[in-house]
Amino acid sequence: MDVLDALKGKYLGGIAGAGDEAALEEIRLAALGKKGEISLKMRELGQMAPEARQAAGAALNALKDEIDTALRARKAGLADAALDERLKAEWLDVTMPGRPRRQGTIHPVSQVTEEVTAIFADMGFSVAEGPQIESDWYNFDALNIPPEHPARQEHDTFFMAREAGDNRPPHVLRTHTSPVQIRSMQTHGAPLRVIAPGRVYRMDMDQTHAPMFHQIEGLAIDRDISMANLKWVLEEFCRAFFEVDHVELRFRASHFPFTEPSAEVDIRYSNVGGALKIGEGDKWMEILGSGMVHPKVLAAAGVNPDEWQGFAFGLGIDRIAMLKYGIPDLRAFFESDLRWLRHYGFASLDMPTVAGGLSR
Repeated sequence: MDVLDALKGKYLGGIAGAGDEAALEEIRLAALGKKGEISLKMRELGQMAPEARQAAGAALNALKDEIDTALRARKAGLADAALDERLKAEWLDVTMPGRPRRQGTIHPVSQVTEEVTAIFADMGFSVAEGPQIESDWYNFDALNIPPEHPARQEHDTFFMAREAGDNRPPHVLRTHTSPVQIRSMQTHGAPLRVIAPGRVYRMDMDQTHAPMFHQIEGLAIDRDISMANLKWVLEEFCRAFFEVDHVELRFRASHFPFTEPSAEVDIRYSNVGGALKIGEGDKWMEILGSGMVHPKVLAAAGVNPDEWQGFAFGLGIDRIAMLKYGIPDLRAFFESDLRWLRHYGFASLDMPTVAGGLSR
């Protein structure tokens, strides 16, 4: 037992004097490792008489447990001491002034979408949404776009990849939000007044075009709707959106497969010294396309064209945002430049309303 007492004093003293975890590990291996002194003593038990083996085994196990407990306690103490030292080094004076709080801003596309939605909501239009991946039927066929139309070619539209032998109808990244109009008529029938904002995709990229951009389309279906109603709605929208008392629109005959008659709409403006003013001047700028919904489109959506008629229009959200807020390059909308976002962004809590002001 004198040997065990010596081992106990040796290792407990070493544990108490260990200055770090590496030193503790060395002591553990020397005492309790496979070749440690206590482990070697345990192997000698087989050579002892039964009575002596029982007494020595109990003593060795007690010593082993005592050393293991001391190791764990010392390791925990060293960890606490290291934490105290780290906390002293990382001390923070909470009485010091804090950093200025950085406030995020609303992207111009999101802001203009909310502005347009507020204006049309005031005129009784609800918001409709639909999938961005559309079937060929919803994106083209239901909108009276013939198979030979250029928009149905791969140089103009993003078609989804299909495996060889897949006979399902092709799907595309929608080229406009007009499919939402079809889905809305199928779901709600007529009468109907909806706008459909969202992302759309086309094969185009330059200073004023992007392969992904934002569009908003409007649809109104009733029994006696005419082009006069369309003209009034667009004039009221332009007055409210550009926040001017007077606007002048020019309707030019055009062709869209999904409307008949169809019209491109220009707005009068002036540009003197880089300052663009809406509603005055001698220049015209195209801002949207419109027309009366084609009877084939109504029939495809399950609305009887002999009883109902309506108008539709579509405009680019990015384009009118550039026009209203003087943003020169469309590509900057999607570059995630914080300086640009801080310059053109809007306060996050200023929600646009027709009564309270759109672009506060």
